[in-house]
Amino acid sequence: MDNTTEGTWDSLPVKLSDRILQTLGELKFTHMTPVQSACIPLFMSNKDVAAEAVTGSGKTLAFVIPIIELLLKREEKLKKMQVGAMVITPTRELALQISEVMEHFLQKFPQFTQILLIGGSNPIEDVEKFKDQGANIVIATPGRLEDLFRRKSEGLDLANSVRSLDVLVLDEADRLLDMGFEASLNTILSYLPKQRRTGLFSATQTQELEKLVRAGLRNPVRITVKEKGVAATAAQKTPSRLSNYYTICRSEDKFNNLVAFLRQHKHEKHLVFFSTCACVEYYGRALETLVKKVTVRCIHGKMKHKRNKIFADFRTLKSAFVHRCGRTARIGNEGNALVFLLPMEESYVSFLSINQKCPLQRMPPIGDVVDVLPKVKALALADRAMFDRGMRAFVSYVQAYAKHECSLIFRIKDLDFASLARGFALLRLPKMPELKGKRFPDFTETTVDTNTIRYKDKHREKQRQKMLAELKDKTSFPKKNFIKNKAWSKQKNKKERKKKRAAKRKCDEGSDVDEEDMKELLNDTRLLKKLKKGKISEEDFEKQITSGQKSKPRTEGASHISSDEQDV
Repeated sequence: MDNTTEGTWDSLPVKLSDRILQTLGELKFTHMTPVQSACIPLFMSNKDVAAEAVTGSGKTLAFVIPIIELLLKREEKLKKMQVGAMVITPTRELALQISEVMEHFLQKFPQFTQILLIGGSNPIEDVEKFKDQGANIVIATPGRLEDLFRRKSEGLDLANSVRSLDVLVLDEADRLLDMGFEASLNTILSYLPKQRRTGLFSATQTQELEKLVRAGLRNPVRITVKEKGVAATAAQKTPSRLSNYYTICRSEDKFNNLVAFLRQHKHEKHLVFFSTCACVEYYGRALETLVKKVTVRCIHGKMKHKRNKIFADFRTLKSAFVHRCGRTARIGNEGNALVFLLPMEESYVSFLSINQKCPLQRMPPIGDVVDVLPKVKALALADRAMFDRGMRAFVSYVQAYAKHECSLIFRIKDLDFASLARGFALLRLPKMPELKGKRFPDFTETTVDTNTIRYKDKHREKQRQKMLAELKDKTSFPKKNFIKNKAWSKQKNKKERKKKRAAKRKCDEGSDVDEEDMKELLNDTRLLKKLKKGKISEEDFEKQITSGQKSKPRTEGASHISSDEQDV
């Protein structure tokens, strides 16, 4: 770590508490990083700080240590319901990590309590926990924090609790804005006292971030930290110990190459990024089957209660594959990142090098690549749930591609849809606007009637068969011409409606369908009702029920793989 350290902790111009030094020793942090040596003295001297430093440079300790030191210097001790410090960060996973670091230090400072306020749990539980235990330090994501400020009617006056605030930290502030939290941040800032210390940490500086600096900080000291050995002219955006690679392959070969790469690196820890939540669900299930003797964890933004547990499980594993979270080359560690690009996307390498200051090296072709796509097709033929996931993944990928932020390079008109569909191991093409009126002779659809593919979940298959029978009844009889002024639909009596509700409750019992699948099933039922009432055409019904356009995908950019320790 010689090239990333700035001397020992006792070389700081300010003296740290003995108990903090003891904790640092226990954690084996013997030397500081540049961002720590620059920020800690300023924070402890009551300065506002706007720091730009690459991800993985040790920013967490740069604000955790000053937070505790400043709270120790308070003339009046904090009471149970008084918040002295607040850390706002964009994701649950990052909030959990910060909370764990804070907890290490607070073990020696039992007079301070902290609370973690993040999505994925019932906000009422957070309200009750705050009321019961209090909190001197709050670590939160913006959405949940903003929500709790509005819970005064439930007995939590958070606006009053933060009047005692001494320190506010906005961690990964650039991502806070990128993820659309600007309105929430402005609401939160309106509740906080103006006389406070504020620290803003980010990997990049943008115009939007500059607005936040002016709104939230008072004459801040601006710090730009580069790792040693980096030229002063280079605006470095990634850790120096992170090696970035890329490989070029066709759409239909991308997943085969990914599987081959993962099979050859089973004993390493990986993060695999896909562009949408639906792609995570589809390819994650496929990897569980195709890459043996490893643990696979899927994680994405639409998960609720399961997401936090999955992330915690991943961090405890020695080796695994995970989707849609984290970073690589954390403080003092080495890491590697690999991005898969299509031939037409190779100019993205130059874009990253020039505009993002992120050079990539071309990786030699992956060896021993075998065609696993027939096995993925077999999974879809064996379970309609897998077939549905593939269709949704394809549609969401195309929609995400159309919205890529680098639209000059990632152009939907350049996509080879036949090759892409083969790469997704589709049995047939979905009905979607982007494919309307086009023919794809290079794509061969399965000879199997996809309507005959059954769900492995018996309850779900029973519901599908019932829906198909109702659809058949609907199309078997000609439409009747009803007199407009008869309002026949209003003649249904209460007994009939009660019978339907009872039937719905019965259907909901005893199923092993998860919450997302049940929502999808209910959505299909609603579509059927619209069809029966003539609100949508049969063509619209078929298009919506097969294409999976009912849920708007989340866009994340190109697919990535990262490898190394806990945050790859």
